[in-house]
Amino acid sequence: MIERDFGGLDFDKILKNADQQMARAGELQETLKGLVGRAEDEEGLVLVEYGQAGLQELRLHPKAMRLSSGELGERIKLLVQEAAADLRRQVDEQMEELFGADNPMRFSRDPEGALEQVRLAESAYNRTFEDLMGQMDRIRQRMEG
Repeated sequence: MIERDFGGLDFDKILKNADQQMARAGELQETLKGLVGRAEDEEGLVLVEYGQAGLQELRLHPKAMRLSSGELGERIKLLVQEAAADLRRQVDEQMEELFGADNPMRFSRDPEGALEQVRLAESAYNRTFEDLMGQMDRIRQRMEG
């Protein structure tokens, strides 16, 4: 009789979790379509909206034309960055709400945690591979003997 431990992996649970993650990803995709990051300067002269496809809206109050071209350009660049950061924050919030502790974006905020997960996965893979190779050796020995 062949033992099939495979490092204690529960493949049914893995597949169920994968199905749940895919369903959540579908939900997230729909939610993300509606998210828009916004930023506005203090004087209300420049408003920027930033979405998944990039810059969606740039509104300049007529008084903004009184600024020098360099100052206006710098203000727009800064506000585009702020709007993009606002969008990232909203995406993070949605993912945290949807995925909870299983949020795949948590690794972007915690590179050390990501490396630890990689090390754990590598260790599980190595144990599984060693177990499998041991099984293969036992089968080969039985067949030769």
